[in-house]
Amino acid sequence: MNRLNDWLLKLSPTTLLWTSVVVAIITIVMKTAAWYVTDSVGLLSDAMESFVNLASAIFALIMVTVAQQPADEEHPYGHHKAEYFSSGFEGVLIMGAAVAIIWASVHRLFDPQPVVDLGWGLSLSVASSALNGLLAWVMFKVAKAQRSIALEADAKHLVTDVWTSGGVVIGLLLVLYTGWLWLDAVVAMGVALNIMKEGFNLIWRSSQGLMDEAVEPQVLSQIKEVLAGFEHKRGEVQIIRFDHITTRQAGQRRFVDMHMHMPASWSLGRAAALRTSVEQALMSAVPGLRASIQLLPNDVEAHFEDVRDLK
Repeated sequence: MNRLNDWLLKLSPTTLLWTSVVVAIITIVMKTAAWYVTDSVGLLSDAMESFVNLASAIFALIMVTVAQQPADEEHPYGHHKAEYFSSGFEGVLIMGAAVAIIWASVHRLFDPQPVVDLGWGLSLSVASSALNGLLAWVMFKVAKAQRSIALEADAKHLVTDVWTSGGVVIGLLLVLYTGWLWLDAVVAMGVALNIMKEGFNLIWRSSQGLMDEAVEPQVLSQIKEVLAGFEHKRGEVQIIRFDHITTRQAGQRRFVDMHMHMPASWSLGRAAALRTSVEQALMSAVPGLRASIQLLPNDVEAHFEDVRDLK
């Protein structure tokens, strides 16, 4: 099992997104066939979401490729935020698909149609869901290890697709055993509302990333723990201390800026050596972190919002 996990974590986001494109094409064929043989609006909604999966995977692949480009003169901090565009775009597509499903379902609600060949339709739907579920599981593991929001967004969309298919299958079984044809449309609308919620969550998270959201609380705790190991007191006097700690995250990258105060009598070489040690300790403790530290004497305070600092 450990060997399997090690192998999975070596997979790149690009490889998994290419896999997602292939799987999306396969599930489109399977789910479209399921809708064709049954004439179920619930299975039609399921097939429509698979088209969204394909578009999302392609766009995510493009954005991950952009995000992996090194920093240049026009983008000195890199291209990591490109992944947020992928996540936001995927959220918009999901919500668009939800609206289309509701539109189709309302018509079928007032004009129920019988569903046929449910055995074949349900079998194809379950098989495609199993394929999406397996791929989503792999994507979540790699996304967590490599901090790829584009990969995580695609995995969440696949999970939503699995829940969608599960709801459709349950709805069609109820139609089969109760004879209530209108349940097919009701299930489709319920599925649409569920995926609309997921789409909104993706859009919200992307917007927060583009607005330089702070790092997660547990990551900030790790940073402060490292800094605490370098702080030093001599009696009641704080010899080495840190303040104005500011963090942000951009895709796979995390950034932290701070002031480090030390005795004014220290040589520049000694101060720079300590700063290097602190930066290396921070970047070793927090993967993907970039630390920037400004050196200040102990008797100097800097206040970001003080008008004197703007002169």
